[in-house]
Amino acid sequence: MNARAEGPSIWWWAFGYFAAYVPYAALTKALSSGVFGPRLDGLVVLPLTVLASTVAMAVFLLATGWWHEASRGAEGAQRLPRPRGVTALSGLCTAAILVTTTLAYTFEGVSVVFAMLLMRGGVLLVAPAVDGLSGRRIAARSWVALALTLGSLGVVFWGRRGFALPFAAAVDIGVYLAAYFVRLQVMTRAAKQRDAGQSRRFFVEEQLVASPLSLLALSVWAWAGQGDASSRLREGFSAYWGQTVGWVLILIGVFSQLTGVFGGLILLDRRENSFSVPVNRASSVLAGVVGASVMWALGLARLPGRGEWLGAALLVAALAVLSWPAASAQKA
Repeated sequence: MNARAEGPSIWWWAFGYFAAYVPYAALTKALSSGVFGPRLDGLVVLPLTVLASTVAMAVFLLATGWWHEASRGAEGAQRLPRPRGVTALSGLCTAAILVTTTLAYTFEGVSVVFAMLLMRGGVLLVAPAVDGLSGRRIAARSWVALALTLGSLGVVFWGRRGFALPFAAAVDIGVYLAAYFVRLQVMTRAAKQRDAGQSRRFFVEEQLVASPLSLLALSVWAWAGQGDASSRLREGFSAYWGQTVGWVLILIGVFSQLTGVFGGLILLDRRENSFSVPVNRASSVLAGVVGASVMWALGLARLPGRGEWLGAALLVAALAVLSWPAASAQKA
């Protein structure tokens, strides 16, 4: 199978993921900390960011022409894109991941790096379990990279004072990990193919479900629900148009969608999850450390501690192991 059929290297996707995640994480934490004016909680942040993500998804699929890859269903005289059941399930999980990721960076007292490490470390533990359930062999280099990446998380946890986590944050991260467990299983069985066209078809159909479903759910909750949560969602939909905060929310949504695009393409790499997940996780954690450093340089946050820098160094080592030519030549 030639390189054209297999698609671009996973390392291009990893670079795109890193480049989008730095502004996404930094802007989300800065916004929830009151840097751009009012301190916004997660429910207020979500509506405009998810709306922007949905628009960015449509623009991306139209601009690349990838929307043509989706399965088609007969609808009158038109044959409109129609996701299959398996991609709809993965899209539902992706919608949950989209919402819970943004929420995780808005909880008071939970740093960007700590929230990121909880989420990334959990998915790293999920990856070999999914490979085992699907009967995929895990290459030796993937085990080494997995150990280095988990070691980086351990270093940061060791240096953190206390492990207290708000209940809402714990629930949020639990939903995030459950969604990834299901999504990775579906991807592994239905989409991690040698043919890039097959994987792209799955990716497009998943994207057609994820962001629109998130937006629909938030809209129904905002205007059909009652109580403080619905009120805050309505505020998020309507209160910040044309303001600086509103533009920041839109930027967060666009960068969030880009992380979803590049992150999904990394996970669809045909090799085992214990290879692709560390590439995905290491890219995002490195981006979190860089984002926190940028905020420190602007006087908006503390500088990452020595433990976080050591953890980042271990992640660089994990990426070096995975990018070794012999590892790149591995076939699933």
